[in-house]
Amino acid sequence: MKRPFQVLLLLLSGLGLLYATLFTDLSLRYVKEGMRPMLIASGALLLLLGAAEAWSSWRRGGGDEHEEPHGYEGHDSHDHSGVPRVAWLLFLPALSLLFYAPPALGAYTASRAAPRAVTEQEHFDALPETSPVPMTLTDFTRRVQQDRTRVIKGRSVRMVGFVTPDQQGDGWSLTRLVLNCCAADAQSVIVRIHGTPALPANTWVSVTGTWHPGGRLGTESAPVALDGRTVKQVARPVNGYKDALPLTPS
Repeated sequence: MKRPFQVLLLLLSGLGLLYATLFTDLSLRYVKEGMRPMLIASGALLLLLGAAEAWSSWRRGGGDEHEEPHGYEGHDSHDHSGVPRVAWLLFLPALSLLFYAPPALGAYTASRAAPRAVTEQEHFDALPETSPVPMTLTDFTRRVQQDRTRVIKGRSVRMVGFVTPDQQGDGWSLTRLVLNCCAADAQSVIVRIHGTPALPANTWVSVTGTWHPGGRLGTESAPVALDGRTVKQVARPVNGYKDALPLTPS
């Protein structure tokens, strides 16, 4: 591989990582917030390697070609020192971070991601008197299927997530994607919504409503579903890969 090609690829990759982590929140589309320091370190290291490679090339007089011994000719006269055409594809990931970053994960991934296992909980604190009660999708799932006091029945709750259309056309789903490390291990937390029309897929919304009856509340037979009363479009949280409490006003 030509030395100038190597230098340019290292520099662009380093700049792309630093741009996505230091100057924008693009990195949070693909990795957890805790991975940010490692991405910054990786971007800085790539820039240093690129600068060192450029300095080395300049000290040697440029390029990495070398002359064959005098009078020697190889088995043919073709030049094999050029960069393979397919190698230019290596620039696409680096350039995409600088000019066109792929969108965040959404409904397409949620419909195919493994469901996130909800841990068992034996003791539940009393719900606040606030109405509607702000809840995460995970907490709502626990209350519906594990809280045998059934205090969730009839209580108005509010949750925030993005719209995942139902392929069967019966209601739609409020969804959150949770990452353990990066986008490759995304898991979904889903609450079915009944009684209100769905906004377009991937729209972030705040939903207020009450538990949709079915099965036996406080057991796994109870559906994790909500009878929606109001649905309001909201801005996507900066870090949308956390099942966090809704912070938008009702």
